Amino acid sequence: MVLAMGMSKGRSRGIAFGLGCALGCLSHTVLAVIGVSALIAASPLAFTALKLVGGLYLLWLGVQALRSRGGTRVARAEMPDRPLATLFFKGVFANAINPKVALFFVAFLPQFVVPANGSVGLQMALLGIVFTAQSALLFGLLGFFAGSGGQWLNGKPRVGTWLDRIAGSIFVALGLRLIVTR
Repeated sequence: MVLAMGMSKGRSRGIAFGLGCALGCLSHTVLAVIGVSALIAASPLAFTALKLVGGLYLLWLGVQALRSRGGTRVARAEMPDRPLATLFFKGVFANAINPKVALFFVAFLPQFVVPANGSVGLQMALLGIVFTAQSALLFGLLGFFAGSGGQWLNGKPRVGTWLDRIAGSIFVALGLRLIVTR
C-alpha cells in the first residue's frame, strides 16, 4: 500500500501513509505485551501452544512466499488527493485493524523474549518499539523512493521473485525457531 501510494500520489503522501502504517504497529505491540505477558504468567503450557501456533503461522507465510511466482507489479491507485495528516491517520488505522499484523506480532516478538532476563512485558514493549522505529524508517524510505523503485521493480519481475524467496526463507527459519525452542 505504501508503494502504491508513493507511486500514484508522490513522495510526501507515500511517506505520510508509510509513517502512519509504522505507528499502527504500536497498537499491536500493546496487545502483544498485555496478552503474551499475561499468558506467560498464567500458563507455560498456553504459552507453548501460542508459540506453536505462531510458528506454524510464520511457516505458512514463508511457504506462501516461497511458492509465489513473483512478478509483483504495482498498479497506480486512483483516489483523490488527500491532506498528509489524513493519509497518515489512514495508515495508522489500516495497520491497527489488520488481524494479520496482530497475529504476526504475537508470533514474532515472543521468540526474542528471554523470561530469565527480567520483565517479559518490558522486553516485548522494547522489541515492539524497535520494530516500529525500523518500520518507520523503511516505510518512510519506501514512500520516498516509491516512484522510481516501483517502476524499476515492475521492469524486473525476477527481482520480485528473489525478494519473495528471501522473505519466505526468513519466515520459515523464524517459524521453525519458534516451534523448536523452549
